[in-house]
This record gives sequence, C-alpha cells and structure tokens, in this order.
Amino acid sequence: MKSTKLLILIMVAALAIVSGCSRHNQARDHGVYMLLDTSGTYTEQLTDAQRIINYILSELEPGDTFAVARIDTGSFSGKDIVHRQTFDTRPSQANMQRRKFRETIDTFVKEVKPSSYTDITGGILQAIEHLNEVGPGNKTILIFSDMKEDLKEGYVRDIPLQLDGFNVVALNVIKLSSDNVDPRKYMSRLEEWQNRVESGGGQWKVVNDMERLESVMDFD
Repeated sequence: MKSTKLLILIMVAALAIVSGCSRHNQARDHGVYMLLDTSGTYTEQLTDAQRIINYILSELEPGDTFAVARIDTGSFSGKDIVHRQTFDTRPSQANMQRRKFRETIDTFVKEVKPSSYTDITGGILQAIEHLNEVGPGNKTILIFSDMKEDLKEGYVRDIPLQLDGFNVVALNVIKLSSDNVDPRKYMSRLEEWQNRVESGGGQWKVVNDMERLESVMDFD
C-alpha cells in the first residue's frame, strides 16, 4: 500500500512539473542583446547603462534571454560577451540568475578599460547570431553608443544586416563635439544606421531620454 501511495505522489509531482513547463511558450519569449560602447569617454556613461540593464532585468520573465556585450576593436566574437543568460522557467532560479547577472555587470563597469576602436557592425552581427541560435519569439538589440563606428585597419564591415524580425534601439546617443559644430553629421549618422537596419528588415528606434526606459521594449 505504501509503495502505491508513493507511486501516486511521484506521478502527481511529475504531472505538476510537466504542467508548469507546458505554460512556457517560446513564441512569446523575449530575447534582448545589449551592446555597450566602451570607447573613449563612453566608459563614463556606463552607470546609465547599468540603469538600463537593471530595468531590462526587472522586465524580463522566466524563459527570456538577456546578453550584454562590449563593443570593442573586433566585436564579431563571443569574447566580448560580458554575460548572457536564458532565465530558468522556475521563478526562484530565475531570480538567482538575475542577481548573478547584476553582480557580473557591476564588476565589469568597475574594471572595464576603454577600447581603441568601435566595431558596431561586428557587435550587431554577433547579436543576430546569438538571438537566432536561442530562438525567442521577440528579438531586440540595444546599442548604447554614439553610433560612430571606428574600425581598425583591415576590418571589413560593409556587410548587409539580416534583421528580419529584429527590433534595434540606439540608446543614449551622445552628440560629439563635431556634431555640435555641424549637426548634420549627427543626423546623417543616425539616418545611415536607420537605413541599414530597415533595409535589413528590422525596426529602428532612438531613445535618448533615460526617463523613458519603458519605451525601450515598446514596439508595434
């Protein structure tokens, strides 16, 4: 009799686990890949990036994916990924993973050294590859940068971006001193990136007001 009761309890527990897993729907999952510009004085802006990262972490749910990577000399490489995580479907495990995520970012911001070049295209290509591999239903690339690409000699980045199904958000796009002299440079830089993203099938948005973080994930 005891063995029968034990068997029933095991079956009930198994059904509960299966039922919990079945509520997870990958088509509704969010995948967010955030690129951090660490060139020049942009390292001084990373505390604002931390605010955004903490906001994203608070918005994502179990089953969602989040990755943060730096934009470096050559960013089409996994070596520049600071941290990435697909959150467990169990809320308690997901909360532990969020805490670990924040700790890793805090350490990175304290210790990061400025990069010599800014390979935005390489970072976007790495983000596309990662999110396509994970396969969430909603894919967003956040770019915390002045959007001025500065490539090391020999690096080829004149590559069409395959962004069908992706949302791309440029964040905190600081105006350079040269933009102040000639604002057309700032507008032209953003227009060029918008054309690249939209010609690749993606949606484009610029968010410079860090008090409107809720709009970062708000797409039609």
